[in-house]
Amino acid sequence: MSYQLISIILPVYNQANHIASVIEEYETALAKIPVPHELLLVVNGSRDNSLEVCDELTKKYAEVRVINEKAGGWGLAVRRGLQEAQGDLLCYTNSARTRGQDLTLMLLYAVAYPDVVIKANRKIRESWRRRLGSLLYNLECRALFDLSFWDINGTPKVFPRKFNQLLSLHESGDLIDAEFNVICRRQDYHMIEVPIFSAKRHGGKSTTNYGSAFRMYWGVYQLWRNLREGNR
Repeated sequence: MSYQLISIILPVYNQANHIASVIEEYETALAKIPVPHELLLVVNGSRDNSLEVCDELTKKYAEVRVINEKAGGWGLAVRRGLQEAQGDLLCYTNSARTRGQDLTLMLLYAVAYPDVVIKANRKIRESWRRRLGSLLYNLECRALFDLSFWDINGTPKVFPRKFNQLLSLHESGDLIDAEFNVICRRQDYHMIEVPIFSAKRHGGKSTTNYGSAFRMYWGVYQLWRNLREGNR
């Protein structure tokens, strides 16, 4: 299979101070991919001037498109990007954390293996608290949904458009990544996990804290109940 266009969805939340350097890094790295691409910057619920900065980037890079999603939410931004994407190979990632070389590596895997999902497996966390929290969350997801995958929230995630069940995600928040993995399991979409060893952020601060972590633990249990009861 030969892909015609790669769509890369980048949710943008309060990233005015670094999103331009991120896009410059990505554009340099993506020159190594032998397939045209588009970068969809989904500005969602930002309180800074991220939208204005992203609009300026469209003047510099023909590959950049900007989507203004006034409501916030990681999952909502991902879903909006998937709706607008034109490519036959689709990718979404956390632009505050993903290095250009890692994004390129994932896409090269996807081009080489066109019938599988490619997903990052982050091997490094900033602190022991994050390592422990991630371990507990992943163990919960594995137990509830019979998953063999690790690092449920790891991005980039890359998949072919023909895996159309992944275009019907429902979650608007952080649980979208758990939902993504559950769909892959249920639809028997084969997955390759690629180890990523960088924990450095381009900028900004993580929105994960004890409260949001608890909501994710509880939320994934609610997701399991909804799926079990046929509400999805």
